[in-house]
Amino acid sequence: MKKKILIIEDEVDLVKGLKINLVDEGYEVEWSFDGKEGLRKALDETPDLIILDIMLPGMDGLDVCKELRQKQCNIPIIMLTAKGSEIDKVIGLEIGADDYVTKPFSVRELLARVKAHLRRLKRENKFLPNSYTIGDVEVDFTKYSAQRNKQTLEFTSIEMDVLKYLITHKGEVVTRDALLDVIWGYKSYPMTRTIDNHILKLRKKIEHDPAHPKHILSVYGSGYRFVD
Repeated sequence: MKKKILIIEDEVDLVKGLKINLVDEGYEVEWSFDGKEGLRKALDETPDLIILDIMLPGMDGLDVCKELRQKQCNIPIIMLTAKGSEIDKVIGLEIGADDYVTKPFSVRELLARVKAHLRRLKRENKFLPNSYTIGDVEVDFTKYSAQRNKQTLEFTSIEMDVLKYLITHKGEVVTRDALLDVIWGYKSYPMTRTIDNHILKLRKKIEHDPAHPKHILSVYGSGYRFVD
């Protein structure tokens, strides 16, 4: 079955070009030129991945991303940001985007990101537990959800995948490069602090004192180690 990609972007020529290249790669492609319509399609048609521009009519991309995550939609989201919009990149990652590409970008790079996100969930599946208890947090990897004292904790798909990888390598030092390669699917990334940002968000969700973590530990100069 073909993987479905939803493009939410108001630049018609860009959408046409992306559609041609994605179809050539064997994907089914849907699109929307409006944020509100794009949100509806994302919820109704459940694509496998979303390419989402930030500047959109009707509803901007940041609000679309935030709404999707609030509705427990864990579809991978690659955001398209304007050159030099560092604040948009940071906010996008904070509200749940999985990745971003800065305009202007090469189609080859974007296709590599798409392929990486679509295959990353398959890489470690046979080694992963379906559920895991971290202190008083119950994590269900089959539903991509977690609870503490019956209260739902919201995780993005990337956060869940990072957590799964750390758990499957419990006690080992996991380097940033390893996380980039396994989770994102490539060894170079335009903002290396992305890993640290995701770790910070994970700590806020599973640690009682994120400033003094007991489960996701930093290994100076190397990466991170997970302990029960």
